[in-house]
Amino acid sequence: MFFRARSQTSFAILTPARLTMPEVFRNVDENNRRHTHLLAGMQRLRGSVYEADGAVHRSELTADGRHRISVDDNSWHVLSLDRSGEVVACLRFLEASRASGFDALRVRHAALARSPEHGARFRRAVQREMDRARSTSIGFGEVGGWAVREDHRLTPESLRIVLATYALLEMLGSCSGVATATFRHSSATILRRIGLSTLQMDGQEIPPYHDPQYGCLMQILRFDSRFPNPKYRAWIASLTADLLNSPVVCRENLTSVFGRVWRGMDAPPLVPALQECNG
Repeated sequence: MFFRARSQTSFAILTPARLTMPEVFRNVDENNRRHTHLLAGMQRLRGSVYEADGAVHRSELTADGRHRISVDDNSWHVLSLDRSGEVVACLRFLEASRASGFDALRVRHAALARSPEHGARFRRAVQREMDRARSTSIGFGEVGGWAVREDHRLTPESLRIVLATYALLEMLGSCSGVATATFRHSSATILRRIGLSTLQMDGQEIPPYHDPQYGCLMQILRFDSRFPNPKYRAWIASLTADLLNSPVVCRENLTSVFGRVWRGMDAPPLVPALQECNG
């Protein structure tokens, strides 16, 4: 099933804004139009899935049905595309290695952080994960925005997009962090099978919580891209090979734009001009 799904979809990666591109990628495409198109497609997928699940209301989406959030422009996005180029699955990684602490993370908005019983332990548990990443000189970040189109949920696509994100994080030099998981569609269960685990503090697990914003049971899990479930290592290696050649789509920067403009211009006739001045 895994390899059959693999032949029916392909990957694309969207990069954060103002990124110095890692040299590991072989197929970098600086293309504003394509980036905008894929980002909008990803946001529409999230919008349709989240609205159908009751996680967001139609009023929270844009006029064309996109679930657009501020961190999208500063995140990595792993996308699965069908043969027509439409986004059928997505997952987001927000790099937060330079965050000053818990209060600089997106996860600070989780309802759990305001819990009188578990909030303080939750904050300390996340801070400990940040400190652990720094002490081992790996990246740290937050994973979220997982969505799979309904007609692909009974295929390996749900699993494949997560494993591809593991592969991406290893390509970026290894990362650990936290992921917000819902119990809808067995999402939290799938993530645990892959290798994510429950946050712990003071010898106790940080429990699931009800999120009133999304209207469902959720849990914050921890991950480390270096240590997936061993049974998936071969899959991740295969997906790494795919990602190395997949399009990595980023927005054009001013340097590349001016470079193309300059290369497209004729060089000015300097020699004749100097001859005229000397004559």
